[in-house]
Parts: sequence; structure tokens; C-alpha cells
Amino acid sequence: MFDKILIANRGEIALRVVRACREMGIASVAVHSTADSDAMHVRMADESVCIGPPPSVDSYLSMSAIIAACEITGAQAIHPGYGFLSENAGFVQMVEDHGIAFIGPSAEHIRIMGDKITAKDTAKALGIPVVPGSEGGVPDVASAYRVAAEIGYPVIIKATAGGGGRGMKVAENEDGLEIAFRTARTEAKAAFGNDEVYIEKYLQRPRHIEIQVFGDGKGRAVHLGERDCSLQRRHQKVLEEAPGPAISPEQRARIGGICADAMSKLGYRGAGTIEFLFEDGEFYFIEMNTRLQVEHPITEAIFGVDLVRQQIRVAAGEEMEFRQEDLEIRGHSIEVRINAEKLPNFTPSPGKITQYHAPGGLGVRMDAAIYDGYRIPPYYDSLIGKLIVHGRDRHEALARLDRALGELIVDGVDTTVPLFRALLENPDIQRGDYSIHWLERWLAKLADPNS
Repeated sequence: MFDKILIANRGEIALRVVRACREMGIASVAVHSTADSDAMHVRMADESVCIGPPPSVDSYLSMSAIIAACEITGAQAIHPGYGFLSENAGFVQMVEDHGIAFIGPSAEHIRIMGDKITAKDTAKALGIPVVPGSEGGVPDVASAYRVAAEIGYPVIIKATAGGGGRGMKVAENEDGLEIAFRTARTEAKAAFGNDEVYIEKYLQRPRHIEIQVFGDGKGRAVHLGERDCSLQRRHQKVLEEAPGPAISPEQRARIGGICADAMSKLGYRGAGTIEFLFEDGEFYFIEMNTRLQVEHPITEAIFGVDLVRQQIRVAAGEEMEFRQEDLEIRGHSIEVRINAEKLPNFTPSPGKITQYHAPGGLGVRMDAAIYDGYRIPPYYDSLIGKLIVHGRDRHEALARLDRALGELIVDGVDTTVPLFRALLENPDIQRGDYSIHWLERWLAKLADPNS
């Protein structure tokens, strides 16, 4: 087992890893930019190293600075959290070339799953169901018309190197295809430096379902059920719950078994998430995230496992502490993302927190790295915390979430808390009857009741 781990991230996920290290008796090293010198993860870690100025490219994305911090402190492993360098195959290769362990999958697996087309081809080869679409990239408009005619409208054009909704356009019919195709390519080039796109069938009212998988890197892998992440705005998740309210035990066992078997064949190491669109009882592969997810706490809640602890164990060559038959769902869990944003336009709201009170009580967990007097810097993601609740069933989890939101105090900045209070009053949310389009349509109706 490692003696010291460096955490190449910031905010609540860095603090989450610090806590896991402390429970395991492992020393932790926090890296930080000058803007984060007073951050909670820096205060809580055993050691800290400043790696650069506020811009991420000069600090949290600086591979050489992070490697140097490892060598200075004697850290034997790096935990990347999520975002930043967590899915950068080149970084993983650099880490391993310096004799440092990477707490995550291999560079090869990150590379395979990081490209949307390669990932889709790999998924198909491993027996994972995929959305009907083009075989690889679509080079021109003429080819786009041909593919769309084969799979049927509506279609969605996506950047092969995409993410976060960028380089993604829908064509409802033949008339709208050319402009959607050209716009997607232009956006993809601007955002990723790569204008290659592919085309898939656009599903009408799907849910976004993701399967949590975990492998030991030696051919043994399990699944830990699903999370429903359908409540999204601009392709960014807002609320997640597990298990999914629309998934039956039979469907869970079927798709979970397929995913676990695929990861076993791949020899996958650590935590990963296989994402699907789910409609009319069928699952369609979207992508795989080769890292820990923001919403991993709800899976931890219903299975009673510590995913970060397991990541560290398998990276050190030790065994997973559970087998598939040991994993049993207990209750229901919901997570809401508390962002420092001003409603209704969701504009970032950095600034000084004048008062902070975290909710508590049975079944309530608050993952946050803020405190009274903390000044939220304007340079990074607006996520400042995650409120996670767990109940015996979905009804109890919803009631517990409503109670916990009422206890939460974050003064001095605007947050998304009012959004969740309003959502909990909606009958569709109470029933669990929503798709990936529900939230944006609901928000549009609030903004313009006549729309």
C-alpha cells in the first residue's frame, strides 16, 4: 500500500480523497494554485505544494508541475479526481514513466474510450448495445445525407472529441441537416481543435442512465447498478438518483452484467462509468468515463462501499473488497449539485461566503470544501458542493432532500438551491417521470409561460 498520495485536483473532490487517505492511514499531498492557497483541501491535507498561478493551464493542468510536486514530496501515487487531467492518456503515461502510480485506468484504456468513435467500436466489439449511427467519422455533407437516410430522422451530429454538449447539433429532417452538420464541425474545431463528427439516431424521449463499473485490472470486474442522470441543463447534470426510478431489477441485472463482462474482457482497472440513453426498455451506449464521477456518492450510499478506497487499493495491486454477489442495493439516494450561480440564467456567482451551515441528520451527506469567510475564486467550475441524501425508499429520500435543503445556508453568493426547492414540488419529479429534455423545457416554460 502507498505511504503518500498526491491529489491532482481541487475543491470537494480533492477533500473527498484527502478523507479517504486519512481513513486508510496514508499521507496526502494537496497541490494548489495561488488562488486556492486558503482552500479547504489545502488546509486538510498533510502537505501542500503551490504549482502555479490561477489559470488552470498554468496550475492544475500543468503536467510537469504536478510531476515535480510528486518528486519533491515523495508521493508514490497520484489521484486525479475528475476533470482536469483525470482522462488525459498522455498525463497517465508521463506519470507511469516517472515511476509513479496512477490511481485510475491505464493510459491505453483512457485513450480507447476518450475518442467517441473508437469507444463506440470497442463497445460494440465487447457486446455493449449502441445507438444506430455512422461507422466512424462522417467526412462531408453528402455522406451525412446518406447516413441520415439509412438510420432515419431525427439525427444528432456529434464531435468525435466532444464533451459537455459542445460540437453537438440535432437535425429534425433533411432540410436542417446541412446547417446542423456544418455548425457542429465549426464548434468542434473551435472547442477541441478537431472538426471530425459522427452521426447517430436521435432518440425522442430518452433517459440518461449510467452504469457504475469497477475492475481490478486483472480480469475481474463488477457493476454497482445504475444512476439516473436525466435532469440536465445544456448537457450538464443537475440532479442524479440511484437506483433509477424507471429501471427494473431485470433490466439492471441484464445491462449491468453486460457491462461487467465487458470490463472483465478489457482488463479494466479502477472505477469507470458506462453511459447510456434508455428508451422503450432498450439501452444505447453513449460513452464511457474512465474516472470517478461527480455523482459517485449516491452509488456509495445504496451499496455501502467507498469507491475511492477501492480505487486506491486496486492501484496498489490489492484486491477489491467485494464480489458481485456481495453487492446488494439498500434504499434510494439522490444528489443535487450546489453551484454558485445566479438564477434564472445560471450565471457564475463567485464571491465571499459570509455564512455557511451544512445540513445534517440521518441519511444526509454534504460533500463541500467551503466555509465561513471562504472566497470562491472566479477561475474554476461553479460547483461548490454536493448534497446527498439516502432513505429506505425514493419517497423517504425525497422528503429527506427537502428537509436538508431547508437546513442548508450559503450566504454571500447566489446558489442553485432555489431550483431544487422548486423541482421537489413538481409532480413529474415526485413520480420520477422525466427525460433528458424535461429540465430545459420546464425552465423555458418558467421563463415564458406562453411558450
